[in-house]
Amino acid sequence: MNYLFNILIIGCLATISCANTNLSENLIPKSTNTETEVVNGNYTLVVEGYDWGAAACKVILSGVEGTTSATAANFKVIVNKSTPCADLKPEEATGELKVMYTYHSDAEGNRDAAGTHLTLALYVAPFEQMNSPIKYFFGNPKCNGNNWIDFKLTITNDATQQTWNNETNRIIPMVDEFDLSGSFSHKEIDLTYASFAPKSTIGKRPLIIWLHGGGEGGTDITIPLLANRATNYASQEMQAYFEGAHVLVPQAPTMWMDKGNRQYTRGEVNDIYNESLMALIENYVSRHPSIDQNRIYVGGCSNGGYMSLKLLLLYPNYFAAAFPSALAYHAEHLTDADIESIKDIPIWFIHSKDDPVTVANQTVIPTYQRLIDAGAKNVHLSLFDHVIDITNQFGGKDFHYNGHFSWIYSHANKCQLDYDGNPVKADEQPVTLMGWLARQTRSER
Repeated sequence: MNYLFNILIIGCLATISCANTNLSENLIPKSTNTETEVVNGNYTLVVEGYDWGAAACKVILSGVEGTTSATAANFKVIVNKSTPCADLKPEEATGELKVMYTYHSDAEGNRDAAGTHLTLALYVAPFEQMNSPIKYFFGNPKCNGNNWIDFKLTITNDATQQTWNNETNRIIPMVDEFDLSGSFSHKEIDLTYASFAPKSTIGKRPLIIWLHGGGEGGTDITIPLLANRATNYASQEMQAYFEGAHVLVPQAPTMWMDKGNRQYTRGEVNDIYNESLMALIENYVSRHPSIDQNRIYVGGCSNGGYMSLKLLLLYPNYFAAAFPSALAYHAEHLTDADIESIKDIPIWFIHSKDDPVTVANQTVIPTYQRLIDAGAKNVHLSLFDHVIDITNQFGGKDFHYNGHFSWIYSHANKCQLDYDGNPVKADEQPVTLMGWLARQTRSER
């Protein structure tokens, strides 16, 4: 595959709400500058995951003087970025962040008219990359893929001459809902993982497994959680479809498609991680007896889409259903026996026609068509013309993301139509991706 493949198969970026939860201090790098220009020069940074990636969306200031000067127009927010990975270009290293509005709050950013803090809401958009505290590096031996960078703010109130330049806390929505301590070793391969347990402890609950893209490998599990929107599967909206579900997010040390030399396999040779990954999954399930083993679902994007299909091929009787997006497995490497072995597994593919990386005519379309020709009854393909702004904040259907980012639709549960343009149905009723997934069970196959 060409250079573009290696640049763009970086993973899956998504949208979560800017809620208020604290992330462990040892996981996110903060500025080491402890100097402050005023006594109360401390701030808390709030980072959110969006369809295009991570962005700083709020700053919570302590020691704000008065109320008449606490308007957005009085504040200037300057960011300085640095990283040991590489020298950043001047236009990447420093810039101004736009303040949209302000409000008095508590220390966590919750509105409170009598609060002792002031929260600044920052403007975020796909074309405002200065807000991002994560940067993607390609071919960098020290920091390949997505990495946190040092992200130092200097906030000035021009009316009072107060300055805040010491980050003392960082809030990242949803991440604290997950256990970040997971690790597993199998045959000299070490995998990290995050996990979520549903609040309900009554009865058996399904397990959703999410496999990240090529740029989220490593040992910092916050990267795939934030960049891939895996946290969204723990949201109330998603959990409601399953009446509570476990969520497991494994992380590869490099990339799922690694054939042993940090080069991509597209299915022509075996990757080095599938055996250890499956051992992790089986171990996790065995240690959580509340998981319904007839309702284990696997999904992933790009690299993770490849691995989702690979696991189905190797373990066709284990999973209840799959939902791969931006499938990176090339159809030419699937034998007729492979197709026959998975044709009865419920699968919902998500892809975009203009994907320049995992080209639909090489991957998902022939795979889907061969499954249908083999007699598959519960295999679907939502094939979009483009990946658009589903939030309608930046142009709606007229704003196009890179066509590789079809996972945006799956993470937001915006898939409803099949390859023929008709709604996917379950029990004779149109369903969304999550509504369909929640109905699948291995025992009924």
